Amino acid sequence: MNYKYKESGLDNVWLQNGFTVEDHPNYGQLVSIQNVRGLHDQIGQWLATLPRRLTGAEFKFLRIELDNSQRVLARLLGVGEQSIRMWEKARHKPIPNQSAERLLRGIYLDCLNPNSHLKTVMERITDLDADLAATDLHLANADMEWRRAA
Repeated sequence: MNYKYKESGLDNVWLQNGFTVEDHPNYGQLVSIQNVRGLHDQIGQWLATLPRRLTGAEFKFLRIELDNSQRVLARLLGVGEQSIRMWEKARHKPIPNQSAERLLRGIYLDCLNPNSHLKTVMERITDLDADLAATDLHLANADMEWRRAA
């Protein structure tokens, strides 16, 4: 018996084994899945390496696996929060922003590697962008050389 793993938010994930199904008199059918973390890692790796555009549902799966809100991911990808919301709402349509989609895939794959730091670097750049947008650049000339003023 195969189990359609709709709890993932995806319509095309089927489990061949690694789960048990019990009939409960009060709650109906209960499903228990072994090693959910490992299962989600495999789904995420598959999505991140698909040779086609991600759909809204697939994009959302990766975002949730990264433990990012729509707001945080929007800042990280350099898009509006409303864009993320619209992409995810269009569950079966490809993400229209290919650059944002590719960056999400890269961040996801990077997060699987404990020695890699792409997400941290991206977060720093995002924070730096916000800091620079909120400040002015002050320069001073000393001995015919321009430098940032303290």
